[in-house]
Amino acid sequence: MRISRGIPAVAAAPAAITIGNFDGVHLGHQAMLAELKRAAGRLGLPACVLTFEPHPREFFAPDKAPARLTSLREKLELLGDYGVDRVHVCRFNYSWAQTTAEDFIERIIARGLGARWVLVGDDFRFGARRAGSFVMLKRAAPRLGFEVAALASVMLEGGRVSSTALRQALAAGELERAGRLLGRTYSISGRVVAGDGLGRKLGFPTANVQMKHNRPPLSGIFAVRLHGAAAEPLRSVASLGVRPTVKQQGAPVLEVHVLDFSGDLYRRHVRVEFLHKLRDEEKYADLATLTKQIALDVENTRNYFSRQDAKAQKAG
Repeated sequence: MRISRGIPAVAAAPAAITIGNFDGVHLGHQAMLAELKRAAGRLGLPACVLTFEPHPREFFAPDKAPARLTSLREKLELLGDYGVDRVHVCRFNYSWAQTTAEDFIERIIARGLGARWVLVGDDFRFGARRAGSFVMLKRAAPRLGFEVAALASVMLEGGRVSSTALRQALAAGELERAGRLLGRTYSISGRVVAGDGLGRKLGFPTANVQMKHNRPPLSGIFAVRLHGAAAEPLRSVASLGVRPTVKQQGAPVLEVHVLDFSGDLYRRHVRVEFLHKLRDEEKYADLATLTKQIALDVENTRNYFSRQDAKAQKAG
């Protein structure tokens, strides 16, 4: 997959394109990507995605923007997994915010991306003050030489599949529902960085996984699988939160204690796959009480995996 920053003045070649933030790359996004690939194949064109970094809502109101579901790296990896040929990553800034809908169609879509086929969601809005719509695209298409298609929302269990619905499921600890919205288990990727060493002092060494955003969509203590540290995923327990027993007003930290493991994970790029929420984060009176709770979390994580093994054996 080819990744470009920004939009050229004139496209080198025509393309089939879709436009969006694709945060989470959930089932709705996947349906759009599948339709894009079908049209691109039919027309003999590369499948191209235009996306933005940061999310426009982070630009306009960073304190009120929703929690990010995927980092840019995670999103790009997922887009590649779902068959996208090219991605244009545009830095959303004041200039982008002032782009009129008409200019967006002519300068960005038609000239810069060389669009011959454009797919958007049924609620797609674009341009300054969100003035652009599917109807506007449809009217401009014949003059500028491209086709336009809209994809209806994907529905699941009586509701629309959306990044908002996914955030709500994760915030509530409903990991199975989140998995159904995604078509896969939710995960967070990052590099293992140096921590304060408290876990090791308490007898439960942890890998401190660096997160790109300070407002993750979920928090608590979880049974997880750690990918990227060994040939097979490692069974682990993870804490994602602000560690209220240790710090006041701390930033969220993702710490992973790998069961029955003694290797060095420092600087590895890993992926934490969230399987089951054990409990919410709590503040304890002292480190001794915290240590006892961590031991219980480890025991509960082992029990969780034992139950999963029993289910697998019974199903097999």
